[in-house]
Amino acid sequence: MNFKHLHTFLQVADMKSLSRAAIALDTAQSLVSRQVAMLEGAWGRRLFDRTGRGMALSEFGQRMYPEIKRVVDQVNQLDAMAFQAAGVLTGTVHVGVLPSLARALLPVLLADVRERAPQLRLHVTEGFSGALDEQLASGRLDMIVVNRYGSSALGGEDVLGKLETFLIGKAGRPELAGATVPFKAMAGIPLVLPSAPNGLRTTLDMLSRRHRVKLDVAMEVETATAMKDVAASGHAFTLLPLTAVAREVAAGELGACRVTHPGIRRTIALSLGRQRGLSEGARMVASRIRMLASGLLSEEGLHRQAG
Repeated sequence: MNFKHLHTFLQVADMKSLSRAAIALDTAQSLVSRQVAMLEGAWGRRLFDRTGRGMALSEFGQRMYPEIKRVVDQVNQLDAMAFQAAGVLTGTVHVGVLPSLARALLPVLLADVRERAPQLRLHVTEGFSGALDEQLASGRLDMIVVNRYGSSALGGEDVLGKLETFLIGKAGRPELAGATVPFKAMAGIPLVLPSAPNGLRTTLDMLSRRHRVKLDVAMEVETATAMKDVAASGHAFTLLPLTAVAREVAAGELGACRVTHPGIRRTIALSLGRQRGLSEGARMVASRIRMLASGLLSEEGLHRQAG
């Protein structure tokens, strides 16, 4: 067992695949497999269950994951501290971002961080809020940008901005003819939505009961891309903020109208991990996200009202 084996274990666990881990590590898949086997041989227990869907952590692997990550993080922090003592920010900052904001935020964040700290690396995970919350709680992510439905964020989170929710569908559909659509008008409209449990689904369930509206969830998907693709096909509609579809709406591929009476407001929040202290690099990235995301969301709000 050595540090490289532990690092390889984390890559396989995070990516749930030997081949994807090999690509990330820029090494042969056979070497990745051998390093995992060496750890399992040294400890006498299986770390992974090999399934048809990839590599899943075994019960023993789940117990070992946080301990191995703690060791790897401590070694990486030693390295980062040495550079920071010389005034250089280095290491990897793990960031989780909503799909609806990734397209707008990530390019400007990368450019900003590269200019300020060229030796700092960003590792980005894109996902819905529930999945990002779980990864932050487990220590896999340093910070996340997530949706909180309603007018406020959770305690300790930074509010970056607020966005309204839009009914999204193929451009030209009569359901999207107006600038707004009342919530009750969505009764019977086929919808493609994230799988439950999910913040949007919880909010929709509550509003459906309160306003006695029966929603038709025709399809559940795991990505925002799938939501947009199905909506663009014309077979269903979805619910997203305008930031997620601005390019497609501008290109005439999708149409959008704001949901009202009641509206569905999303508070976009930045949440920081509490598993361990943030590195200097992570604190810098968090400060840049606060500034950049707040600016993007402010611009979106102005654009929405002007439209």
